[in-house]
Amino acid sequence: METRILGRTGLKVSVMGLGAGGPSRLGQRDEVKSEAESVSLVLQALDAGINFIDTAEAYRTEDIIGKAVAQRDRASIIISTKKRLGGTTITRAQLRAGLENSLRRLRTDYVDIYHLHGLRPEVYDYYLNEIAPLMQDLQEQGMIRFLGVTESWSHDLGHNMLGRALQDDIWDVIMVGFNLLNQTARETVLAQAIEKQIGVLIMFAVRLALSRPERLRRTLDSLIENGELDAREIDLDRPLGFLGEDGLALDTTDAAYRFCRDEPGVHVVLSGTSNPAHLAANIASFARPPLPPQHTTRLQHIFRNVISATGG
Repeated sequence: METRILGRTGLKVSVMGLGAGGPSRLGQRDEVKSEAESVSLVLQALDAGINFIDTAEAYRTEDIIGKAVAQRDRASIIISTKKRLGGTTITRAQLRAGLENSLRRLRTDYVDIYHLHGLRPEVYDYYLNEIAPLMQDLQEQGMIRFLGVTESWSHDLGHNMLGRALQDDIWDVIMVGFNLLNQTARETVLAQAIEKQIGVLIMFAVRLALSRPERLRRTLDSLIENGELDAREIDLDRPLGFLGEDGLALDTTDAAYRFCRDEPGVHVVLSGTSNPAHLAANIASFARPPLPPQHTTRLQHIFRNVISATGG
């Protein structure tokens, strides 16, 4: 598994991160997986060379991750967890309690990255002025190693919160929505993150539109109707078929992960699943070489005007 240095944190992280949220939540959301099966899935990822795990109190998977990590060397694993916010405000006491409860569930006395989760632009100033100083205090106490912030992409398609956050020299790591359908973060977020040496985690590299052909077709039809996609530049019967014509991409999902992995400024691409075979397939994708330059250039051109779709 390829590793990278997570910006100014200096942490050595696997380019594929195990995401414990999303539609699967390690099998604890829609599918009725036993706890033991979910723990085994985390161990499979760790044993394959993935050392970055992302979770959140809202996902209800911290306990599972804690039980898996307890069976391996904690010092070699990077744990990222989050306090959910949305458009609401919480108190300093609520944040401290949230962190303490996360640490208890994770069976650790520190978290490598602690994020404000889904922070929206309208409440950013409150969190910067009222909550971030507490996070810095907790960092000095050794409970948090690095501070992070994640966006609420569906409510903030222009990445406005992260654009603001990157102006403040407090966040070590950010989580941003980016995929081959919607590449707006390239100029608005990633270019600034590179300049400031901020660690970048990618969420939504693969969503339903990139894993289900019927959903992709509906998404493309909508984008054409909105004027964000030129129908003359894409074959709607085989919209991304060119990716596999030379045999260098297995399918759209494989290409989508590799497209994000090799975007400048990206350190970790999150991938979630509830299925061991699916996990193995995703790991294999991250081990494959870069997409041919002509494919990357074509994807950048076709979707250059897309701003409204996130791939969901």
